[in-house]
Amino acid sequence: MPLLYHMNKNYDIKPNDESTNKKVVLLTFDDGPKEAKTINSIFDTLEKHNAKAIFFVNGYRIKEHPELLKLIQERGGIIGNHSWDHIVLKDKPYAAVKKQIEDVQRIVKEVTGETPVFFRPPHGAGGDVGKKVAAENGLLYMTWSNGSLDWTMGEKEAGKTGKIIKNVTDQLHSGSNILMHELPWTTEALDTLLTTLEGKGYGFVDPRSIELKVR
Repeated sequence: MPLLYHMNKNYDIKPNDESTNKKVVLLTFDDGPKEAKTINSIFDTLEKHNAKAIFFVNGYRIKEHPELLKLIQERGGIIGNHSWDHIVLKDKPYAAVKKQIEDVQRIVKEVTGETPVFFRPPHGAGGDVGKKVAAENGLLYMTWSNGSLDWTMGEKEAGKTGKIIKNVTDQLHSGSNILMHELPWTTEALDTLLTTLEGKGYGFVDPRSIELKVR
């Protein structure tokens, strides 16, 4: 696939030349894989909108449910590394961070035959050590530039779909790197969210068309 986009220092996705559509967003889902029902629902919606996304996964969850990682792969998801234990990495020693990242590289390869090329540190807090280990493993390090705040919402909270859409559209800009999570209410909001983004003239970038270095 041609490399049409790159990531800048603000973690936004930018076109490599002026003829490429700049009005795009990157869709990402963190903290899986959790359950087949949620994963399938996300993919049903993504397919409806002809959209691709990165799924940033945790090693301990893959170990519990390798079949769910296979499901993400089979349905066309791009798998990203989100550390083994979902811990804050920036204060940890190099060896511990190396293990947190490289153990995920290893288990994803074992389960899917493919090695991740994208890394997002848990809580957005990788620090210099996280950036160093990511680079050593050929991973593009990113946090996000548009947070849905879906992780702040409770199960019984009313109006979550509207809140997610408002949070994303309030921060919306060309190249938005949108952070979402594998949560039931995000899944429910997704179709309306993507329709809203399309209505504002935005397309969805294929992660495979993004260069693996920041500029």
